[in-house]
Amino acid sequence: MSTLIVIVNYRTADLTVDCLRSLDDEIHSLPDVRVVVTDNASGDDSPAQIRQAIEDNNWDTWATLMPLERNGGFAYGNNQAIRPAIESDTPPDFVLLLNPDTVVRRGAVAKLIEFMRAHPKAGIAGSRLEDPDAAPQRSAFRFPTIRSELDGGLRLGVVSRLLASASIAPPVRDDAHQTDWVAGASMIIRREVFLDAGLMDESYFMYFEEVDFCLRARRAGWPCWYVPESRVVHLVGQASGVTDTKATPKRRPDYWFDSRRRYFVKSHGLIYAALADAAWALGFATYRLRQRLQRKPDTDPPKLLYDFLRHSVFFRGAKV
Repeated sequence: MSTLIVIVNYRTADLTVDCLRSLDDEIHSLPDVRVVVTDNASGDDSPAQIRQAIEDNNWDTWATLMPLERNGGFAYGNNQAIRPAIESDTPPDFVLLLNPDTVVRRGAVAKLIEFMRAHPKAGIAGSRLEDPDAAPQRSAFRFPTIRSELDGGLRLGVVSRLLASASIAPPVRDDAHQTDWVAGASMIIRREVFLDAGLMDESYFMYFEEVDFCLRARRAGWPCWYVPESRVVHLVGQASGVTDTKATPKRRPDYWFDSRRRYFVKSHGLIYAALADAAWALGFATYRLRQRLQRKPDTDPPKLLYDFLRHSVFFRGAKV
C-alpha cells in the first residue's frame, strides 16, 4: 500500500526541514511512501532553503517541493498535493497530513499505516501529539456544540463538571479509540474518504477545516480514530503563531472567527450557530465580570469578546 505525506509550509523553512529530517529514517523503513512539501507563496527564501535541504541530504528520492502561486490557507495547501495524487493512475492508499512544526518519533508513520490496514472501516486516524519532553497534548476531540461553547466561555468549575461529556478536549487516553475529530497536525486519511466526502474545504483559511472534514467523513460513513502508539512532537503554534501557549497572547486573527462561524453555519444551520454564538458570548461576558471582581490575571487574547461579536452571526449573518 502507498502513502502520500503532505506538509504545508508558510515561512517556516527551518521547521519544515527539521520535520523532513525526522522522517528520513522512517521513510527508508517503509515501502512506497513519498512526501510533498507545498509552499503557500511564502514570499521569502523558504522554497530555496527547502529545495537545498532536499538536495543536500539526498531526500530527493522521496521528497519533492511544490511551490504554489498564492497563500490559500491550510486546506488549499494540502489539496494542491492531494488532488493530483488521488486523480492519478496510481493513487495513494493513504494521505498523511503533517504540520511543519512537528517532529516525527520513530515508528509514528508506520503505526498509523498499520492501524489503517488493520481497521479497514476507519477513515481517519490521528497521532498522539506531545511536547518535546513527551508530555501528551490533547489531540482527540469532540465536535463543538452549544453546550461546549457555553462551557468554553463561562469557565466555571461546577458548570464544567456538569458539561464534562460535552467538553471539546477530553482527558488524554492511552488506548486507541474512536473520537469525533483529531488534530490536523498529524492526520492520516484513507483515499476512499476523499472520494466519498470530497477534499478539504478551501473556504476555511485556517482552523476548523479538520473539524469540518472529520464531520463530513463521519456523515459519509467513515469514523475517526485516535492512535496513541503513533507519537509526534508538536511545537504548538510555531507554524501559525496563533496558539503558542508559551508566548504572550496576541490578538486573534479575523480568519479564526470566520472559520468558526463557517463551521457552525455550514454544519448545523444559522439558528444553531446563533445559539452557539450566544452561549459563548454570554458565558465569556460572565467570566470577564467574575475575573475582574476576583482580580484574576487576564490571559486571553486582546479584545477577544469584541472580535468575537463582530464576527458572529448576529453581525455577519449566514455569510460563510
